[in-house]
Amino acid sequence: MYMTSVLNPLQRLSGNKSLIVLVFGLLLSACSPKIQPKTTPSAKTPEPEKEKAAEVADKKFTEATISMLLPFKLNQINPKTPTKAEVEKAALAIDFYQGFMLGIDSAASSGLNFHVNVLDTRDYNGQIELLSKSPGLSSSNLIVGPVYPEGIKYFSKFAIAHNLPVVSPLAASLPEEFNNPNLISIVNNINLHATKIGDHIAKNYNTANHVVVLINPKKPDDEVLGAPLRQYFSGMKNRKFAFQEFASVFSMEMKVQKLKKYVLVLTSSDKSFVTATIDKLIKMQRAGLDVRLYGHPNWMKQTYPAEKLQALNTIISASYKVDYKRPPVISFVKKYREKYQFEPGEYAFKGYDIGLYFGNLIANAGPDFTGQITKHKYRGLHNNFAFVYDPKLGFINTSLMLLQYKNFALNTIE
Repeated sequence: MYMTSVLNPLQRLSGNKSLIVLVFGLLLSACSPKIQPKTTPSAKTPEPEKEKAAEVADKKFTEATISMLLPFKLNQINPKTPTKAEVEKAALAIDFYQGFMLGIDSAASSGLNFHVNVLDTRDYNGQIELLSKSPGLSSSNLIVGPVYPEGIKYFSKFAIAHNLPVVSPLAASLPEEFNNPNLISIVNNINLHATKIGDHIAKNYNTANHVVVLINPKKPDDEVLGAPLRQYFSGMKNRKFAFQEFASVFSMEMKVQKLKKYVLVLTSSDKSFVTATIDKLIKMQRAGLDVRLYGHPNWMKQTYPAEKLQALNTIISASYKVDYKRPPVISFVKKYREKYQFEPGEYAFKGYDIGLYFGNLIANAGPDFTGQITKHKYRGLHNNFAFVYDPKLGFINTSLMLLQYKNFALNTIE
């Protein structure tokens, strides 16, 4: 059985001692309940063959160690009078941990025993330094975390020194920020989003009668997506679109060519700016503008009028989407409810996909599983994995989705 205490449902945790049972009951290690049985050689087996069988058995990979570095921030929770705000600081880590352990449990059905060390980074580099000295951390088969970019940067030196594969589970940072050849980046960076959007436009629109327009206010956050999109279209060689860039659709309006069709990419996720832009585009469309709109990936977590986005044939790129009608998703939600008496959140889905994918990979390939990462694609509950390897930057997940607003919902089109 697991060596950690069961994490109680979060809705019972604010102002309740069950919070303390949940958070402080989380021990520093856990074991999956699936242990590969040992076979007993026949009494009639000749001695040399017995020795050979024993030697093979000794070399067989029967247990994997995974260390999780997550920001539970237990030091910020008052064990006597916990507040809701204090509990919410640990919610992300708890949700991810619970989903991850369900994924590992499923992977353990193959017979491999998983030993999981759970360590609280407190989202503090000084604590990460202390954890780096934890017994056994350097001999882990896989490290999951830290979660935030600064923690990943700080931990990279230790990971490189000990040749440890490290999963960056949630950060959407560019791998260049870490320069760790052992890093496994799960979340798609913004350059991949720009390429996905650019490729879709290049494949679906005609250079002769379509103008690609970048609507980019050029604030620092806007340039994060704007810069790689500008580079994509300015660097096109075989199919060259007419490419324009404006700070807003209001400045674009006076330069619209009546016989042209327009493909607009909006680089902002500032809600007030996006709302005003959508409203203006609807008016321009009603006045005769033929327009298609591509939006920022962050729009998936924001709310805009669905009927207007649908009228503009809006498409956004996305790293993830949960289809609650899929049988595997239904099964996971049921298991999560049964085990934790609570609904799985976004991070539980993320944790499950990572736990199941890497658990299966380790179970099938053994200690040298990293050599198989680029060979195994994965369709998860939350997102998909298709890794490429860069000798300087590590493993990068390139699997992205395109979602379009249809029937007042976001639907996967690619």
